[in-house]
Amino acid sequence: MAIPVIDFSKFDGKERAEVLAQIANYCEEWGFFQLVNHGIPVELLERVKKVSSECYKLREEGFKNSVPVQMMNKMLEEEAVGSKAQRLNDVDWEDVFTLQDDNRWPSNPPEFKETMMEFRRELKKLAEKIIEIMEVNLGLEKGHIKKAFTCDSEYEPLFGTKVSHYPPCPRPELVPGLRAHTDAGGVILLFQDDKVSGLQVLKDGHWFDVQPLADAIVINTGDQIEAVSNGKYKSAWHRILAKRDDNRRSIASFYNPCYRAIIGPAPSLQNDGELYPEFVFGDYMNVYQKEKFGEKEPRFAKVKKAEKFGDKE
Repeated sequence: MAIPVIDFSKFDGKERAEVLAQIANYCEEWGFFQLVNHGIPVELLERVKKVSSECYKLREEGFKNSVPVQMMNKMLEEEAVGSKAQRLNDVDWEDVFTLQDDNRWPSNPPEFKETMMEFRRELKKLAEKIIEIMEVNLGLEKGHIKKAFTCDSEYEPLFGTKVSHYPPCPRPELVPGLRAHTDAGGVILLFQDDKVSGLQVLKDGHWFDVQPLADAIVINTGDQIEAVSNGKYKSAWHRILAKRDDNRRSIASFYNPCYRAIIGPAPSLQNDGELYPEFVFGDYMNVYQKEKFGEKEPRFAKVKKAEKFGDKE
């Protein structure tokens, strides 16, 4: 079974209603879908691939000295003298760094920052369009989700980009590329490798590949959209498999609430009761950072009675 694909160019034409219905269905049934013809120039996507690959080449030696590699090498040495290899379940075979507006960015290659800033601007616009579509599909007042994410425009939403590579692994059956988890935030936009597979999403108890597709942007919903929608849109479990021979590129951007945002089910979606608590996003992130790879339900339970930021001052 393939992950759903939507031709987003139809949204501005006669098939707008069909695209709205597709997004509604895929948000409910999958929590994942791919967009093609999404409006981000192919020329920009090619530059992003180029600079991210060049940037990884400068980081490659550092990854060889990373904790997962050291743990793998030690285990293989012990296996060579008779010990049984044990799966490394608490690390990820991943080289990663994060881009935010206010943190330090790689200075090489020289065009990296300019290219990624342009890319992030395009992705942010696309994220806000997807959120507007979710509002329509959920029957919410226009701007409801963005107002919630920004404390009624008092703050900017958090928007971060995670630049990852999953290098070749000598024993991919012994370590995850990235452990299974749901995403903490709002809407996630992924520009994944168009040749190397590895990303999988869990649906109905089975893992399905998110098939590589040239120039596509993968969309998935995070825990905050699940809460705002009162469970109508679920954040989906996903993982990345390590590969023996391939180096997989993955650039994920996260459109999240500001830390002070108060998140909870929209009042109009509470016909079956309030299935999720109201909480402060910063409190949720404090829990998530410790329990990212655990079940999400206990995270919601822990923030239900959490002290709000405003009460701490």
